Amino acid sequence: MWIVALALRRPYTFTVFAILILIAGVVAIIRTPKDIFPSINIPVISSLWNYTGMSAEGMESHITSQFERSLTTTVDNIEHIESQSIYGNAIIKVFLQPTASVATGIAQVTSIAQAALRQMPVGMTPPLVLSYTASNVPVLRIGLSGKGLDEQRLNDLALQFVRTQLITVPGAAVPYPYGGKQRYVSVDLNYQKLQALGMTPIDVVSAIANQNVILPSGTMKIAQFEYQVGMNASPLAIEELNAIPIKTNPNGSTIYVRDVANVRNGFVPQTNIVRFDGSRAAMLDIQKTGSASTLDIVDGIKQKLPEIKQTLPPGADSLNLTLLTDQSIFVRASIGGVIREAIIAACLTALMILLFLSSWRSTLIICISIPLSILCSIVALSALGETINIMTLGGMALAVGILVDDATVEIENIHRNMAEGGTIQECILNGAAQIAVPAFVSTLCICIVFVPVFFLSGTARYLFVPLAEAVVFAMLASYLLSRTVVPTFAKFLLPPEMERHRSPEHPKPKTIFGKISYAFEHGFSRFREAYRDYLSICLRHPKATVISVIGFAALSVLLFPFLGEDFFPTVDAGRFDMHIRMQPGTRVEETARTADQVEGMLRKIIPVNQLAGIIDNLGIPYSGINLSYNTTGTRANRSVHPGANLRSNVWLSEEMVF
Repeated sequence: MWIVALALRRPYTFTVFAILILIAGVVAIIRTPKDIFPSINIPVISSLWNYTGMSAEGMESHITSQFERSLTTTVDNIEHIESQSIYGNAIIKVFLQPTASVATGIAQVTSIAQAALRQMPVGMTPPLVLSYTASNVPVLRIGLSGKGLDEQRLNDLALQFVRTQLITVPGAAVPYPYGGKQRYVSVDLNYQKLQALGMTPIDVVSAIANQNVILPSGTMKIAQFEYQVGMNASPLAIEELNAIPIKTNPNGSTIYVRDVANVRNGFVPQTNIVRFDGSRAAMLDIQKTGSASTLDIVDGIKQKLPEIKQTLPPGADSLNLTLLTDQSIFVRASIGGVIREAIIAACLTALMILLFLSSWRSTLIICISIPLSILCSIVALSALGETINIMTLGGMALAVGILVDDATVEIENIHRNMAEGGTIQECILNGAAQIAVPAFVSTLCICIVFVPVFFLSGTARYLFVPLAEAVVFAMLASYLLSRTVVPTFAKFLLPPEMERHRSPEHPKPKTIFGKISYAFEHGFSRFREAYRDYLSICLRHPKATVISVIGFAALSVLLFPFLGEDFFPTVDAGRFDMHIRMQPGTRVEETARTADQVEGMLRKIIPVNQLAGIIDNLGIPYSGINLSYNTTGTRANRSVHPGANLRSNVWLSEEMVF
């Protein structure tokens, strides 16, 4: 072949080519995102409607149903629509076709939302429109707790301070915090004093609204300076709102807010409680967005947390930021497990080659070609925007045993030509040319097996196409390297073995490796003779052989009903989730008491040394953004109440065995 002849004429060129593949592969490994699964690009556009105080039935009939019908007339490429109506919130998710334009979908959803707003109840605000995919999953969970910090303070720190700094990590999305109490300026009215003074709550609300305003007043030039003019229309402290006058009586006395009410730093009615082992706290979920690497996001968050601790505001020094869940641990363990198995497979393959060929030089050539083929596959996957995950690594591990074929067959044929005579260059040329077509056909046959994978659709396509690409790219690279790099290295390493092949005598080996190789060859010869005898028996009784094979295959098929069916195999992640739904209308405080009973039962069942912790997430989150990302669902569209849901995450120590 011309390419083999070119490699032999330009050996240093292809040596540099191999070094280039090594460098490019290492760079691709460093820069390619790492994740547990490939990116599942199922585009979703979510519309979040909010109308405080409206029941779930009202949200469904007045908002959800109308907006769903409007979406079907204006938005293109809709695969299906899901909606969730709960107390004060409506979440409508539009699942687009895989080939749809997300930007166009967002524009269409936003435009129809503005048009539909006029048909909504009075006071309804425009919805928040989000877009995400199935790959936007939580990769890290941070708990906020601290001695002397109440729930209101924890929620305020999570929302206004911690969250705003974590969002700067590339690829991280941080929804609103779970748990705590949302900070709110509360006006506590004294109805007895209001009645005694002949006033109504509207008088208090109007006085505060009219006198707590922002009025930019501009500047004033006096002499050589220009001064900013400030107005006292908006108090600087919450307590100063108590000094706002409401009205003046005919006798000249003035009634202030403090006479009939008390303005304080309060909170909205709590609908979401988070607890760590029974203690109230707040919690932040870190979501992965786009094609960012899970490992990079988690490492960036971990580096950011010490900086946040050093810049805490006054009074928050006791704040503890605890990593409750860390998806990167599972990702690293999964990737490390696949890499470990691939390395073991490569070592066993090299050992078999060494035993059969009895040449460490030939084994070295083959062992160099295998990782180079894998690195070529990684470079190609990185160029296509794929990630390093258990599917792509699994494909490469699967290809390790197949990659041996091209280089092994060529090296073995070169040895055969060396035994027949000729120069080393002639032996390499003849050995490569004689198996070029069979090796090419074999490579194509293996690659074509994975072609049907590219015709899959849905989630299966996103999962298995990267695996098929990893195998195909590695196989094609292996064939190319067997035509270029393998002949080049054979020219450098195999000349010392020319004399061994042409020697008429084969002396008994003296080294330990030589003795092991000699014993293996002797044992394999006996096995080959036994196999030949067994094969001759099968050939003399063809009917019995065929019936036996068909019978064994039929018996194997009978085992199929006993095999389970699942999308993913069972994985021991060291945790399990419990989803509990209370009676509709249950207060969140009552749900917390029920959670105490559940925790008590769990602690009786699970030994203390095997239980790492229990996280409770009670009720419904404050923000519709959290509900949009949530995939666990609620009780029903028409009966969801803020306190009717309970989710517990039970974390087990590493010693726990299922």
